[in-house]
Amino acid sequence: MIADLPFTLAALRQAYASGLRPEQVVEEAFRRLDATGDPGILIYTARDEALAAAGELGAYDGRPLWGIPYIAKDNIDVMGMPTTAACSDFAYDAPSDAFVVAQLRAAGAICLGKANLDQFATGLVGVRSPYPVPLNAIDPAIVPGGSSSGSAVAVAHGIASFSLGTDTAGSGRVPAALNSIVGLKPTLGTLSATGVVPACRTLDTVSIFALNVSDAWDVFDVAAQFDAADAYSRNFVKKGGLSKTLPLRVAVPDARTLETFDDDIQRDHFHGDVAKLAALGCEITEIDFTPFYDVASMLYQGAWLAERVAAVGSRLTEKPETLHPTTRAILEPGLDLTAVDAFNGFYRLKALQCQCENALAGIDAICVPTIPHFVTVDDIAADPIGPNSRLGTYTNFVNLLDMCGIAVPTGPRKDGRPGSLTILAGKGEDAKVASLAALLEAGDVGATGWARDKIRYSEPVIGEDEIGLVVCGAHMSGLPLNGELTGRAARLIRKTRTAAKYSFYALAGGPPKRPGMLANADTGGSIEVEVWAVPKSAIGSFLAGIPSPLCLGTVELEDGSRQKGFLCEAAGLDGATDITELGSWRTYLEKMGKMG
Repeated sequence: MIADLPFTLAALRQAYASGLRPEQVVEEAFRRLDATGDPGILIYTARDEALAAAGELGAYDGRPLWGIPYIAKDNIDVMGMPTTAACSDFAYDAPSDAFVVAQLRAAGAICLGKANLDQFATGLVGVRSPYPVPLNAIDPAIVPGGSSSGSAVAVAHGIASFSLGTDTAGSGRVPAALNSIVGLKPTLGTLSATGVVPACRTLDTVSIFALNVSDAWDVFDVAAQFDAADAYSRNFVKKGGLSKTLPLRVAVPDARTLETFDDDIQRDHFHGDVAKLAALGCEITEIDFTPFYDVASMLYQGAWLAERVAAVGSRLTEKPETLHPTTRAILEPGLDLTAVDAFNGFYRLKALQCQCENALAGIDAICVPTIPHFVTVDDIAADPIGPNSRLGTYTNFVNLLDMCGIAVPTGPRKDGRPGSLTILAGKGEDAKVASLAALLEAGDVGATGWARDKIRYSEPVIGEDEIGLVVCGAHMSGLPLNGELTGRAARLIRKTRTAAKYSFYALAGGPPKRPGMLANADTGGSIEVEVWAVPKSAIGSFLAGIPSPLCLGTVELEDGSRQKGFLCEAAGLDGATDITELGSWRTYLEKMGKMG
């Protein structure tokens, strides 16, 4: 029954391939929303728009997010829906999609609506909204977490497969911990901020909440595209999919500087998580965490508080009554800051950054509790500022230090409250932190009652009536010739890389431009590829359309397995350009796009 269907990407893809329609999934999503009895999750409910979008999808075509329901935080533009940033006086109807939303729409995802948040994304508690405050999905006595409160709660209830949040100080990680789901905070600039209401422009990133790590990574893989219109967009080369072999050197706070604010249960749970890391083969190194705490304390000072004031604009002085009282109280001191204060902040951050880098010499990743302790709704009613600040203990420093990270559930604590761990690493190491997190996730999923081990991602299997095919160019997802596969009911099995033994060329001729891959153990590299399952009944007509000098051969993948795939005859390299060092046809196309 659809009422029992976990909305994981794998479960929905399988259901769609068996005949389930997206309209049924959308109806079920809103049934689940209604069943929560929580009016604070969404600021804007897009029932009609979502059903229309589902109906327009047509037949299942295998796109990576085809028919997948999601929710966007209400500081991210979705065309035709209002954007409020939790301030009704600020509201406007979005004339176009945010860049990230456009990528999701193109991949077939369906937006169910706009999620509640701490006003102007200022807060980690999730209660600083003039709208009804969303309830924590697991325990209403606990704050839902912010600022991406509704985004996290919706996923934790199984309403949406994933949701978009934003993360400046931890808004994409703290709500994940408090609701027992995954929160992926990408490297700054890998997800475009075009069409996102800024909070602290130099530190903002769109984040992803999901039911499991694999789903979060699949969404990231779709959304992480370079945006030339975003001055802060960065074009990091993706380093493949999730890996199962990670002998890493991991730093953790030492016993003296591990801060849980006297929550001994949290301390014990963290030590248990670290023991799991060691059991996986990680080398654990304890470090003095003081400089990281010092960086965290700077986020609401000097330059970065002034930047938040700049984002809110004249509203703070001309319409202060339209702001939530706590938001206003946090921002008003920024009106007195000077350029001197900002530069002094930059100098201090640089000095602390050096200390942090020295502490991490020879380290691959950092492991910290996502939150130091739990905060209740009553705690915030008594003190709106202090408990919020404490929630940022292990999150505030991350964007200031240009790190990526992921919060992952690690099973319940002794008292039954959700345990969560965050894995952090340097910029561009998103695949590394997600891969390690995937080995640690445990416990039930949010408030769904779904056991995580029962919905854990398993790679699709190539059926007896199918042939596996490795593609490296225009036939990959989203590229011009992909329809030649999806039109024959081919299924994407996985995205991966070849073994480091192939030379890669941009062949002469076109359009469309085509690559050529040639085995060359001496000078070859590892090339980005996709493995597709093509029905045997359709493979003949497909291969008949493949022009020379491309040919079918056996391709060795990075995990040592072998599949049939596209290679190139050496005689066809006249006029070709060697692009082996780029390691990716998508990267080559992006480079060519920038040049002309």
